[in-house]
Amino acid sequence: MKKLKKGEIKQEVFELYDAYAHNKLQRREFIEKLSVYAVGGITVASLMSFLMPNYKDTLLVKQDDPGLDSGFITYDSPKGGGKIKGLLSKPKEAKSALGGIVVVHENRGLNPYVEDTARRAALAGFITLAPDALSPLGGYPGNDDEGRTMQRKRDRNEMLEDFIAAFNYLKEHKDCNGKIGVVGFCFGGWISNMMAVKVPDLAASVPFYGGQPKEDIDKIKAPLMLQFAGLDERVNAGWPAYEEALKKHGKEYVAYTYPDVNHGFHNTSTPRYDEEAAELAWGRTIEFFKEKLN
Repeated sequence: MKKLKKGEIKQEVFELYDAYAHNKLQRREFIEKLSVYAVGGITVASLMSFLMPNYKDTLLVKQDDPGLDSGFITYDSPKGGGKIKGLLSKPKEAKSALGGIVVVHENRGLNPYVEDTARRAALAGFITLAPDALSPLGGYPGNDDEGRTMQRKRDRNEMLEDFIAAFNYLKEHKDCNGKIGVVGFCFGGWISNMMAVKVPDLAASVPFYGGQPKEDIDKIKAPLMLQFAGLDERVNAGWPAYEEALKKHGKEYVAYTYPDVNHGFHNTSTPRYDEEAAELAWGRTIEFFKEKLN
């Protein structure tokens, strides 16, 4: 099978994958539409292989990194799914209480990329909790296709409560200084925006290409850092109205749009990943949290 390179792939293919990843296309329809681009020695199989997540070779932090205490815990979410499993990570040599970060997955459960991101944030000097909103259904099933199907079975407002409960868990943790932020990606970006609306003492929120709240924006107290992908017309369409409301109510925010990158550009596991934009956005995120949570 021919090994494809990002530069060989038309933007329309990435847009098809985005539609598939966000449940706009069923798998059969996705494959049918993909076949249009299987030309010049490029097969549908090679396109599928190229587009699907590769977790094995793309993680940035080892699961057993010697600098971390990292493992799974279960916490209570009485307004959400009941018992929620999450990855709790912190630097092993921390000498004092740390700022906390809730790390929120995409629309497919707590997959290896999001676990990796939570460990990475912990190495930067925070105590992090990455919940799995699929816990009530048995947890992330090991692949994203099944994870998306499972997550559609849950009410998103109940899932929001699961992440608010994660905030409360960190708030009471003996190793946390009580200042807690949230960072999330795609669905997790929406959660990050909504936690800013719903949690008065949230200390910072960083939504990556997340859907925007439509009401109660006046209730936001947390400073926001919003990260957008330049090619992400679907999410970006809601930003002007959201920004207008943030300005109207005098909210603290900064927004960055990274040109010529796709939705999911921070996700190391798929070809939408853009290393330059991802590193710049992540560096800004960590500096923001250091400023707001320490």
